[in-house]
Amino acid sequence: MSNLSFGILDPIKLPLVSRLYKAHYSSGKAKKDELTVVAYHEGKLIAVVRFRSVEQFRLLTGMLVVPEHREQGIGHKLIEYCQHSVLQHGDFCFAYEHLEAFYAAHDFKAVEPHQLPNSLKMSFERYVNSGKRLVAMQYQA
Repeated sequence: MSNLSFGILDPIKLPLVSRLYKAHYSSGKAKKDELTVVAYHEGKLIAVVRFRSVEQFRLLTGMLVVPEHREQGIGHKLIEYCQHSVLQHGDFCFAYEHLEAFYAAHDFKAVEPHQLPNSLKMSFERYVNSGKRLVAMQYQA
């Protein structure tokens, strides 16, 4: 897909991301204290991923590609952009089980929950205990 652009969102534009989440991923909540990376197609916001700081660690969270743009490689391109400009060795994500291969293709490795830092381990356990089928992963550039 041509006419794609990527960048770090200016926090003043967070309402755009909030509207995107409200329309397509109601559990996603954009916050000012997070690093938000976005993808645009022909000037229209079509994908987002956030990085939340938890103590001295970072957690990739809230990745979304709007439904009409899925299955076109946009998620891969967004993560590739992040690999070159945002991701740091040791960053974490809690991937849905069906997305483990997606993140593994971008240098995330599955880790056992007991290997997570305590602050992340508690969050991971809370999500899993609520019924989410997740895999703890760590970025290893």
